[in-house]
Amino acid sequence: MKAKAVWLVAILLLGVIASGCIGGEKETATQTAGKVQLTGDFTKDVVAIGKVLEQNGINEVKFSAWGSGDPNSVMRVYGIVEAARRINKIWEDNGIKVKIVITDTHYVASFQDAYKEYLSKQPLGQAGDFFVNSYAFLPTLADEGYILDITDYANAYKSVIDDFYPSLIEASKYKGRLYGLPQDTEARPLYVRKDVAAKIGLDVNTLPEKVKSGEFTWSDVYYWAKKAKESGAAEWGLIHRKGSAHPDLIQFIFAFGGKLYDPNTGKLVVDVPAVYKWLYVEWKFAQDGLLPKDIMSWDWAKQIHPTIVEGKTLFDIGGTWYWTEWQTKQYYHGRGLKPEEVKEWFAYTLFPAGEKGDKPVTLSQPFIWMINSKAGAQNPKYDELKDVYHMLAFLMVIKASDPDINAIHSVISAHLPVRKEAAKLIKDEKWLNDLKNLNLDLDPTVKDNIKNIVQATVNPINAQFLADVSYMLEYTHLAPAHPKYPALADIFKEAVDKVLRGEMTPEDAVNYIIQKVNADPELKENVEIQGEIPKNWKFPQ
Repeated sequence: MKAKAVWLVAILLLGVIASGCIGGEKETATQTAGKVQLTGDFTKDVVAIGKVLEQNGINEVKFSAWGSGDPNSVMRVYGIVEAARRINKIWEDNGIKVKIVITDTHYVASFQDAYKEYLSKQPLGQAGDFFVNSYAFLPTLADEGYILDITDYANAYKSVIDDFYPSLIEASKYKGRLYGLPQDTEARPLYVRKDVAAKIGLDVNTLPEKVKSGEFTWSDVYYWAKKAKESGAAEWGLIHRKGSAHPDLIQFIFAFGGKLYDPNTGKLVVDVPAVYKWLYVEWKFAQDGLLPKDIMSWDWAKQIHPTIVEGKTLFDIGGTWYWTEWQTKQYYHGRGLKPEEVKEWFAYTLFPAGEKGDKPVTLSQPFIWMINSKAGAQNPKYDELKDVYHMLAFLMVIKASDPDINAIHSVISAHLPVRKEAAKLIKDEKWLNDLKNLNLDLDPTVKDNIKNIVQATVNPINAQFLADVSYMLEYTHLAPAHPKYPALADIFKEAVDKVLRGEMTPEDAVNYIIQKVNADPELKENVEIQGEIPKNWKFPQ
């Protein structure tokens, strides 16, 4: 009996070993997945993940990339396509028969519409695996559990994380946790038409320094805008963007020394004196015929940009990305501008101080690579291998953040680079030349989708522009990364529109904002009303 018992134990032990529970080579998918640990060695980590997928019989991994923005910012989705190619190459070089396929590159113009679509489709499992959008939406997406917390993954890639500008990494966090990586950022200059300025005697050469010192304020903008209009030098004194008051027009709040957020309470702020002054400036410009009363409903391609590039305005509040968008879109009498024309026609400064004693500002709205919390769900064995798919998605974002990919995006879209190494590349004449000729190792799909933009934008003039405006980041502000901020921004937008159209006085509009905030229980709980409308304040001064 003893011999038989020993024999049975041996048989059971062999079965256990064969099943992989003790020392065997075969392991279950879950156990194998659990053994993948990111080391910070990119090739090693990609190979490890590839082997796990291969062992589980998976030879194709499908992902989709969603992005939005101006026409030149398509690397927001094609950066992911290129990242997939680079990882596929590593697998191929290491004999791993797995391939990433990007099934969808969904790119739309409106980042607000893209956000709403993502919000509606993520719970249904129909949203993109990668989502590039404003950092302002990140808190809501994180709160809802719609995007991946990548903090632990990123800890293994500290050397990469440290190459990003610190303020942009902070913008990618929520409650101390990292939920994405910066994809781009920008500044929002005040553009000045040089030819119009010359007609009225405004010296644009000294203007940037006067703005920087606080000597040239919004009262001066008004003075020269009025002179341009009344002299017939331009149809308008000022043009600005339409739509949401986030993020462009809130620069007025900062320029008048106001704030939008109280870090001590964690609440949003309606800074009544600054908001009133902002709305008064808008009202005054519109009432005096210097700014179109219906600008908030103007068409981008048919009205706003043609008015600027055709020289029908002296000033324009825009973004750095305008510089190349004017070259690639047919806004100027059915064609794009040449780089030489943009340089010849436009000067640019910081957004001027509201009044003497205030400081000039600009505003940045970093766009962030975010990963769907259901990333990879369309692939086999997702429940077992979810962590592996998520790690792979993180590595794709790391690779899509390669300095050359970021530099390509920066140059062709006139956004500022988010990595220090990318900033070096855009100053490299040889690299710029290689980009101009598309003499770079890139996915054919990527080359095909950026070739026309590259031909129109890659030019030493444009690279110099990016270098020239980089100092503006020293003056930059960010809108609050607060879940309720988009709702407050929409109320600001409504108030601006009513003031411009003359339907409300600035004082009425401030009271309208307060009433709308108080009427919404969630906003009322998350917004502080601070200060009072200043008595006897006049503009211009």
